[in-house]
Amino acid sequence: MLRSANPALRGDVFASEGRSVGFAQQEVMTVQGTATKSLALIFVLMVAAAYTWREAFTGNGEMVYPLLMVGTIGGFVMALITTFKREWAPVTAPIYAVLEGLALGGISTMFERRFPGIAMQAVGLTMAVFMGMMLAYKTGLVQATDRFKRGVFAVTAGIGIFYLVQMVIGLFGVHMPFIHESGAIGVGFSVVIAAVAALNLIIDFDFIESGARQRAPKYMEWYGAFALLVTLVWLYLELLRLLSKLANRD
Repeated sequence: MLRSANPALRGDVFASEGRSVGFAQQEVMTVQGTATKSLALIFVLMVAAAYTWREAFTGNGEMVYPLLMVGTIGGFVMALITTFKREWAPVTAPIYAVLEGLALGGISTMFERRFPGIAMQAVGLTMAVFMGMMLAYKTGLVQATDRFKRGVFAVTAGIGIFYLVQMVIGLFGVHMPFIHESGAIGVGFSVVIAAVAALNLIIDFDFIESGARQRAPKYMEWYGAFALLVTLVWLYLELLRLLSKLANRD
């Protein structure tokens, strides 16, 4: 059974869609179609992020926090809806991109005020990692074998649990030492997390190609694009944190 470390790309996604809708009676998912929709979602996210960014640096700084909160909470809710109602993805995925863009714009401005130029560095590095992982996947340098998928899934799940525990204990004033600091441990931690996020891209590429081979319904192109965007957002945030730690060491 196909398995993805991205929670939006569970192993039974395409199989369950195939059982619920007859493939022969509809248009089917293609890699090219998913790529086009992925670019569309990235564009929408960047436009929304640019809006928050403009508000922050044109004298409307008081708008940043509300936009950040609306984007964060709304994006999380929309991600859950999209994950459990995949057929709604043509509508919910663009909405998710807008909301996540508002959130990322707010987060980016906070880092930018402290470390000028860091946001564009993180964007550039995210795109470079994306292209590098795509090249590695296409050339077969990194293959999404079952063992590879299981390993990445286990590590990703562990990271998710770690962040959840950290958030809960943080409510009681307890914070993990070292990992959020700019020392060697903190930088090493961010490097590992960013690397795991990058490896999830390999699984996403493979999962999307598998969906196309299995002739999944056409709306799954939007779902695949949404899942890929989830990984890219995670990767960007981790690289932003990493760059901030490195800048703080100077």
